[in-house]
Amino acid sequence: MKSASVPGRIAAVLVPVCLLAAFFAFLALPARCLSYVSDGISLWAVSVLPAALPFLFLTGMLAQTPLFARLTCRLAPLFRPFGVSGAGGGAALLSLLSGYPAGAKTVQQLCAQGCIPQEERLRCACLASTSGPAFLVGVAGTAMAGSPALGWLLFLSHVAGIFGISLLIGLPHRRHTSRIQQSAPAAVSPARALPETLASCVLSVLTVGGAVALFYAFGRMLTDALVPLALPEPLCALLAGLLEMTAGAARLLASPTPLNAALTAFLVTFGGVCVLVQQWCFLDKTGISPGKFLLVKLCQAALAAAVCYPLALLFQP
Repeated sequence: MKSASVPGRIAAVLVPVCLLAAFFAFLALPARCLSYVSDGISLWAVSVLPAALPFLFLTGMLAQTPLFARLTCRLAPLFRPFGVSGAGGGAALLSLLSGYPAGAKTVQQLCAQGCIPQEERLRCACLASTSGPAFLVGVAGTAMAGSPALGWLLFLSHVAGIFGISLLIGLPHRRHTSRIQQSAPAAVSPARALPETLASCVLSVLTVGGAVALFYAFGRMLTDALVPLALPEPLCALLAGLLEMTAGAARLLASPTPLNAALTAFLVTFGGVCVLVQQWCFLDKTGISPGKFLLVKLCQAALAAAVCYPLALLFQP
């Protein structure tokens, strides 16, 4: 019998310990923990739902149109250096415009249609794993930090991290990708696509809402647990953001120093457990290795932070 890897053995111990700690926290302080969950639901309803639902619906409908099929053919040469086909490039473009859930959902849809070969799916999922400019510029930059310019700097660093690592892992496969006969996404009549896409998007956005509410609450509980340690605020915000990215980014950008901007770029690019769970709800049945996906996301986040820090030093007001 094959023994588990070291990360697998660590996870086998760490995950139950964390679950038991959260369970007993809910038993010991039910009112406070339930209020955290309620705050997480409010965050989803006010900030996530209005953006996620229309984008999921629109990208789902677009992926089934003849226009998207033609677009994938046009995109094929542009995305070949990333080791990704035109269909994968289309998913990456939709993710870049709409955000993580739309990108992962599109990858899932294209895999189900047989448009993305198995050997390409990891590269495609990692490339189509971006936060849109609406969050980074409108929410992170303008609302959280009071600086749209900082939002664009975060977006540039984020895209550099995603595309830089994706280019690095895709270049060895560019020739193989060009030899594969790619099938274009099948166009579906609007009368059939509309009810199927709407039902799927409603279920998807409820899944996203559940992840946001739970991990927002877990992040607040972790913050309470760290108070006696008197850790520096950037470290506490980073640890909380590794569970729920939005809350961690808000705490970091309350004081938008170059270091905090770089840590925010790391969090947004990595996504935190909450975003990773959202994406994996769509990618679970695609055959992608979760360990490899996590490793690539960590590398992308590290590169985004490395790009962001000197830029923030140069362009800090």
